[in-house]
Amino acid sequence: MPVPLSPLTDAYHRLTEAFPGLTVTELAAGEPAPTGGGWVTAAALAEGGAGLDAFLAWDDAQVLRDHGRPGRPDVIASFGLHRYAWPACLLITAPWFLRRRVPRFPVTHVSYDRTEGPMAFAVRTGEFACLPDDPAAALPGARVVPDEEALRAEVRDAIAAHMEPVLGGFGPRMRRRGRALWGMVTDEIVEGLWYVAQFLGENEQARAARELELLLPGTTKPYVGAAAFRELTGPGGESLATRDRASCCMYYTLDPRDTCATCPRTCDADRVVKLLAEAAS
Repeated sequence: MPVPLSPLTDAYHRLTEAFPGLTVTELAAGEPAPTGGGWVTAAALAEGGAGLDAFLAWDDAQVLRDHGRPGRPDVIASFGLHRYAWPACLLITAPWFLRRRVPRFPVTHVSYDRTEGPMAFAVRTGEFACLPDDPAAALPGARVVPDEEALRAEVRDAIAAHMEPVLGGFGPRMRRRGRALWGMVTDEIVEGLWYVAQFLGENEQARAARELELLLPGTTKPYVGAAAFRELTGPGGESLATRDRASCCMYYTLDPRDTCATCPRTCDADRVVKLLAEAAS
C-alpha cells in the first residue's frame, strides 16, 4: 500500500487493485504533471485545439487499423470523448462509492495517458466533500455536508464542473450539443462504476446499481435520464441485469451487426443473447 498522499489515496489504490486497467497517480505538492508521450491535460482537451487533435489521432488510427477504413470525424470524436469520460468519471465516483469522499478536479488538475499500457491519470488533489462522521472531516481541504443526499449532489456537481469544459472542446467535433452530450456523460457515470464494481467484491455491483439509481434518478440536470437499470429473463429463467443508455456511441457506423448490450439500438432478444455470451465467457 503506498503512503497516503490524500484522503483519496486508499480509494484509488483499491480501484487499481481491482481494475488494473486504470491507474491514478496523485501528484505531490510542487510536483509537475507528466508531459510528453501520450500525456494530455484535460485543459488541452477542453481548449479543442492541437491537444485535442493529437488525442483524437489515436482513435482515428485505431479505427483505421481495426476496420480497414476511416471513421467519420464526428464518430472519431465520440469515441475519444467516451474513452476519456468513462475513466475520468471514476476519479470522482470511485472515492464516493468506496469511502464516501467526493473530490473536485478542475481541468487544470488532471492529466491523462491511454497510449501505453493501462489508462493512466495524474491528478492534483485538494478539496473534497465528506460526511460529518468521516475521520477525514477534520483534515485540510475537507468540506462537510450533512447527509447522503447532499453528498450525492456533490458527486453530480463535481462531475459536471469537470466535464462541462471538456464537452465544450469535443462538442463541435461531434456535431452534438447540450442534451446529447450530457446524455453521454450520464452513461459514462453509470456504466463506469457499474462495470468496475463487479471486481470490487461480492455484491458490490448490485450495491453500485442501487447507489447509481439514487445518484441519477432522472431529474438531475444537466444529466439526461436515470440510471435506468432493469432485469431481463433468459431462456432458462436466468435473471440478466441490463440498462437503457441515454446515448449512442456511434459504433454501429463501423459495424451495424455489433452493438453493445445496453445500446438503444439493441432489442431485448438480442440483449439476452449478448448477456448470456458475456456470462459464459
